[in-house]
Amino acid sequence: MKIVSCNVNGIRAASKKGLLDFISAEKPDILCLQEIKANREDIPNELQNIDGYQLVTNCANKKGYSGVAVYTKSAPLSINEKLGLERFDYEGRILQLEYSGFVLLNMYFPHGGRNKENLKYKLDVYDKFFERLDELKNKNIIIIGDFNIAHTEQDLARPKQNKDNIMFTPIERQQIDKLLSHGFVDTFRIFNKENGNYTWWSYAFNARTRNMGWRIDYCFVSSSMKAKVQSAKIFVNTPQFSDHCGVGVELGLAN
Repeated sequence: MKIVSCNVNGIRAASKKGLLDFISAEKPDILCLQEIKANREDIPNELQNIDGYQLVTNCANKKGYSGVAVYTKSAPLSINEKLGLERFDYEGRILQLEYSGFVLLNMYFPHGGRNKENLKYKLDVYDKFFERLDELKNKNIIIIGDFNIAHTEQDLARPKQNKDNIMFTPIERQQIDKLLSHGFVDTFRIFNKENGNYTWWSYAFNARTRNMGWRIDYCFVSSSMKAKVQSAKIFVNTPQFSDHCGVGVELGLAN
């Protein structure tokens, strides 16, 4: 089973820059998108009905903001669009899909604000998120999406310059530590321990060409699923339809 994820930074804009070509080339069994910035009816026609996929969306109440979507070849047994935190749920940042052998969480965590004005909100979301994981602790879990945190100094190009900046503050990095201590595995790091692997680049200063980026998009699996992870990658050399690139994982699971 192949699961792919990307923050598209606006599905309507991404559709004009190669998103459908990316989907056609990769042919994931499940595709998770974040920051679609569209209501269901505003998604371009060619992305409304992709042959072989069921589309599930959780759109923000605020028009043109946030929102997540999942394209899935197999119908989920259940769908949950709520985390239990009013602002977060209003912003459409989660899709929890249960399948026969696992639970998939497509997550779009808040940024926190350039001046950390939303850091408390971000940490409150992580607290609620860990409560949800505790509720699901007896299930196989896959968590994929935009975490808006670079975990270690390996995960961004300029760690010293950003040590006090949002997305790399110690208290934010501790949230990924906590996730690992809950028994989850960073699938990319099973196969690649090297620096320089990023998933997001600022549009400013020619950052992508210079690879001055951050790894803030992840796929984690519960330890019960680690042995089923066959590969994990970052799709850096694909159409640049977003300021993020895709991440993906292949697992030894039935489609």
